Amino acid sequence: MLKVKVNDSQEFDVKQEKDDWSINGEFFDGDVAQLSPHHYHVIWQDRSFNVEVVEHDALTKKTTLKINGKILTTSAKDRFDLLLESMGMSQAVSNKINEIKAPMPGLIQSIAVQEGDTVKKGDTLLVLVAMKMENAIKAPAEATVKSIRTEAGRSVEKNQVLIEFV
Repeated sequence: MLKVKVNDSQEFDVKQEKDDWSINGEFFDGDVAQLSPHHYHVIWQDRSFNVEVVEHDALTKKTTLKINGKILTTSAKDRFDLLLESMGMSQAVSNKINEIKAPMPGLIQSIAVQEGDTVKKGDTLLVLVAMKMENAIKAPAEATVKSIRTEAGRSVEKNQVLIEFV
C-alpha cells in the first residue's frame, strides 16, 4: 500500500494486488500507455491525460508531474514509512545520512561540492552520466561532506560510495 499526497493537500490510498490497482478502495480501470521513458498517456473515466514525469527522487519518493500542462508534486509513503511514522521514528531515520552511493554504473561528469561543505536537502552533489543521460545526484538531507571518494571523469559501479558525510 502507498499513501500518496498531491500538492501537499489531497491524499490517496493506492494499493496493488497482482495486476490490479485501486485508489481509495475503488478499482482503477483506466488504461496507461508509456510513450517514452518519461511520458505516458492515460485514459481514465472517459478522459485523456498526457503525463510527463518532470522529476523523480526515488530516495525521498517525491515526484513532479506535468499532467495536461499542469504541474503537480507528489510524495508517497510505503508500508515501511507508515510503520516507522506510527512508531514515531520517521524523523530520526530521514534526517541522518552517512553516504551517497552510485544508483547505477556510469561516468562522473562533475562534482559540485568539496570536503567540508554543508549541503541542504535537494542540493546537487554531482552529475553522473549513464546511458547518455545526465543524472544530477542530490543531497537527501542536510549534511556536511566528510570525503569525496571519486573524481570527475572516473567511471563508477552501482552502489559504489561516492561521497561520505559527517
